[in-house]
This record gives sequence, C-alpha cells and structure tokens, in this order.
Amino acid sequence: MRACAIALLLWIQFASSALAAQPNLLILCIDDLRPDLGCYGVKSVPTPHIDELASRGRVFTRHYVQAPTCGASRCAFLTGRYGPAGNNALFELAKRRRQDQEAVPPSMPEYFRAQGYTTVSVGKISHHPGGRGGADWNDDDSLEMPGAWSRHLMPTGPWKHPRGAMHGLANGEIRSGAKGSMPVFQSAPKADDIFPDDLIAEEALAQLEQLTRQETPFLLAVGLIRPHLPFGAPQAYLRQNQDRPLDPIPHPAKPAWPSTWHSSNELRQYQLWGRDPVQDAAFADEIRRHYQACVSYADANVGRILAKLSASPAARNTVVVLWGDHGCHLGEHAVWGKHTLFEESLRSPLIIATEGLAHPGKSTNAVVESIDVFPTLCELTGLEVPTFVQGTTLLPHLAEPTAPGHEAFAYSGGARTLRNDRYRLIVHKSGAVELFDHHSPALESRNIADSHPQLVDQLKRELEQRKPAQ
Repeated sequence: MRACAIALLLWIQFASSALAAQPNLLILCIDDLRPDLGCYGVKSVPTPHIDELASRGRVFTRHYVQAPTCGASRCAFLTGRYGPAGNNALFELAKRRRQDQEAVPPSMPEYFRAQGYTTVSVGKISHHPGGRGGADWNDDDSLEMPGAWSRHLMPTGPWKHPRGAMHGLANGEIRSGAKGSMPVFQSAPKADDIFPDDLIAEEALAQLEQLTRQETPFLLAVGLIRPHLPFGAPQAYLRQNQDRPLDPIPHPAKPAWPSTWHSSNELRQYQLWGRDPVQDAAFADEIRRHYQACVSYADANVGRILAKLSASPAARNTVVVLWGDHGCHLGEHAVWGKHTLFEESLRSPLIIATEGLAHPGKSTNAVVESIDVFPTLCELTGLEVPTFVQGTTLLPHLAEPTAPGHEAFAYSGGARTLRNDRYRLIVHKSGAVELFDHHSPALESRNIADSHPQLVDQLKRELEQRKPAQ
C-alpha cells in the first residue's frame, strides 16, 4: 500500500512537470552487455561514463530480460509484452499485423509517436540494425516495426549495409559465410570511423543536435553493437583492461543434468586458431580481455552521447534509460555466448535516470523484467499506460529503492523459466526440471529439483500463469 502511495505521488510530480514541458526519452540499448560494470560492483572493467549515469539514476541490480537472444528480448522490451521466442519475433508480429491490424498492439515507439513524440532509432534497436529485412537488411519494404519510427537510421559506411555492420570488424571488414573466416577478436589502432559503432554514435550526436532544438518531445533510441561478437574494439580500450586482474570463471563445468547448455556455436563460427576456451585457460582469458575492451568502448560511446545531451537545452528534461538486451556467458557452465536460461544469459543492466529522482545513485535489488520499462516511461512522461502492456511500472522503485520486486519470466525454445527473489525454476518441454537456490553458494551449479518436489510444484503453478505469445 505504501509503495502504491509513493508511486502515485511520484507520478503526480512527473505528470505536473509534463504539463509544462513533456519529458523527452533517450534509450541506450547495448548488445550482449553483462552487468560487469563499476556501478554493479565489478571493478575489473573501467566504465566511468555508465557509472556516472548510475550515480544520478537508479541501478536495477536484478533486471532480467524475457529471452536470451537479441530478437525476442528486444521484441519484449519494445512492446511491453511477452512475445514470440525467436529472433524473428518482431517480423512475426509485423506479418500478423498486416493480416489483421487489430491483432497486434502498437509498440512502445509507435505508442509514443501517436502521443506527439518524434521517434528516432539509430543503430541496433530491433533485431536488425536499421530494422529492415531482406538479404542485406536494408529492404524498405520489409520493416520489423512498421509505423514505429519517424526516422529509422543505420549508417553503414564502408560496411556497405546493416548486415555487414552487424558483424563488422575494423575498416569495413565484413563477415563472410565461411566458418572461421573472421577472427573472434580484434584490437585495431584508432582512426576515424574505424568500427561500426563510431558511425552509430556520430549519427546519434547529429540526431540529438536536431531533436533537442525542436519544440515537440522526442524518443531517441540508440543501439550500440559492441560487445556483441566478434569482439573488435580500438586498441586503446584493450590497453585499459590488459593489466587488470581477472577473477576466476565461476562454475565453469558443464551441467551434469538436462539443461539449456549448448556447445557455443555462435563463438565457434569465428576463427579460433585451433584453440578452445573451454580447455585452454590462457585463450579463455584472451577472449575475456577483448570482451572487456568492447565494454569499455561501448562505455566511451555512451559518454559521448550523454555529454551531448548534457550540453543541450534538453538536459534537465530528458529521461535516460540504459538497457542491455541480454547477458553473455564467458565460460560459466562451459558456455561462451548467450541462448541459455541461466542467470548469465538473462541478467543484464538496467539504469533509469530522471530529474527529481529520489535517492539518486542508490541501487535496488528488486527482481524486475524488461517489459516493465514501457509502462514506467509512460508514467514518467505523464501518459496513460495502455491496457495491452503486460509489464509492471517501476515507479515505486524510483521513489524508494527498497520497494519489493516481482517474479521474472523468460523463455527460449521449448523451455521456460521463473526467477523470484530466491529461486530459479526452469521447465523443459521434455518435462525435465531445474531448480536453483540463489541463497546457496552453489547458485546455479547444483540442481535441487529432485529434493524439493513441493517447491517445484508451487513454482510450476506460478510459471503457468505466464505464457509467451505463440
């Protein structure tokens, strides 16, 4: 009851300010970003710009995505709903909508656009950078999110097209179809526009220059590709991380029970020079260093964008959201990549910063989900929360960091999972069950399902109340 009262007071505060000047929205989406950030208590990677954002915002330490893969996770985030499970989730919704306009509710950017916002996407916001289909992801007749964006931009430079930029390395190098043709990591001397994210950040700066001088409110979504594979970043960021100590990889063994473990095929399609990070600790550390370099590189681009906003007329009237589309295994459970329903794939950063925030810089340990962001942004901007949204507002957590959370639901292939404050339950299509106790030092390295049948039944009933779209 107290949390509801606090939420109401905070909503009144923001709604009142919205009458004078409708708040803008800046959403920073970062691909494959683990919560290995200073503001999450991880000191092995320097992330000063994200940490500065966190110092004036709210860090959600237990934020979980709906799916451990780019397309399905972004679909849920952008619609505020549990959605189809595959990477083509948004394309599937667009197809259904063409068949029946009323069958698919509007997405977050489309909803804000209908309320008078200029909505602009730069980089990778939906599954394909630029949000288009076709062989090279640049077909204007095949949109992932029709009607969502006033401008939908993806600069490609020497990478020629969005498909080339998605997995591009320095100076226009594009991944070919041949397995092992592109190195899994790269450190290149810095020059102008050396990696695709340089172009994305520059276009974001240009859009901010334009948007912050207009009279109507804006929603600008900027999607950075790194630290997605391949792990390529300018040399300076590898040097920043080279001498920092690396913690041992926790629970590095392959699970001995039926699970969502996989053989890391996404990593293995790159050039590994005959080495295997599961067996070769030195090589594993090399990969981890290059991943860290990509995180520092992403942090630097976040800093460029935030500095531009801070120097603009919209600085005090813009809500900033930083969101990671999912996590990434770096050897945990003998996995390199995402696509599992373990904690490492599903937990990702979420930071919300807004003017007048109570207790800025304080973290919340409440369990929350990606679908919660849509209704939260509606309330922060004084808009009505649409009835079709399945997420729960995070306004109570912005008002009071100790506000309680709720269960988080996720799905992948034939498996579904429920995460509450203490346990994670995973139920497979085959009937196999995994149960992990996060109050135990073993965490998700010991499956306790067989010894806790009543708890499994209880959590199964709760899991059945949530279902992804088919």
